[in-house]
Order: sequence, then C-alpha cells, then structure tokens
Amino acid sequence: QVQLVESGGGSVQAGGSLRLSCVASAYTYSRDCMAWFRQAPKKEREGVAAMSRAGYRYYANSVKGRFAISQDYAENTLYLQMSSLKPEDSAMYYCAADLCPNSYGSRWAERRQYNYWGQGTQVTVSS
Repeated sequence: QVQLVESGGGSVQAGGSLRLSCVASAYTYSRDCMAWFRQAPKKEREGVAAMSRAGYRYYANSVKGRFAISQDYAENTLYLQMSSLKPEDSAMYYCAADLCPNSYGSRWAERRQYNYWGQGTQVTVSS
C-alpha cells in the first residue's frame, strides 16, 4: 500500500505563492505516475498537474505557466509550486499515485487512473 500525506496548503492573497508537498510512505512502482488534483465546493475533482518517473510533466491549461510539479525521489516527495495564485485556484488539493498506464499523456487527468489518494490540503486565495 502507498500512503500519501499532503501539506503546505493555506491562505494567501491573489498573486501570492504556495508550495504543496506530498510524502509517500514507501516507494513502490505504484507511484511511477503521480499527480495533483483539486476540488472546489460543488465542483468536480479536476487534474492540475502530473508527472511520470520518466520525467514527463503535464499541466491543466488553467495553470500552465503558473504551477510547476516536481519530485524528490530520495525523499519520496511530490511537490507543486504554485505562483501567481488566483481566487479560482481555491480548492482542496489532493495528491494521487498509481502505475503509469499506456498513453498516460492523454489520460493523466482522469481520476480513475489513480487508486492511491491523500486526504488533501486546503488552498484559499483571497482577492
């Protein structure tokens, strides 16, 4: 089993920055693909960014140029650096992991691709 624990959320003004962290309890091949999702109240959970162990990175159009995903494999930690934050970025942010499926580049934002999820960390951006 892979356990994921997110941290780093908080309240920030528009234009500010936050860095989210997701620590995996143990390394397995289940974490070859890892992603960040977010869910705002009354909205569907949506993919924000993802990366594979091979180093490919994917981003939602709404965050391209503002968010950056990275991993520290030695520390079993996934990061999401968020800059130029907007009020519409406010949401609960979740870390997800699983084996990399075929055609991951076109499937990374599908919730069903991930069986392992963290409990989430709240991000609130005020205008």
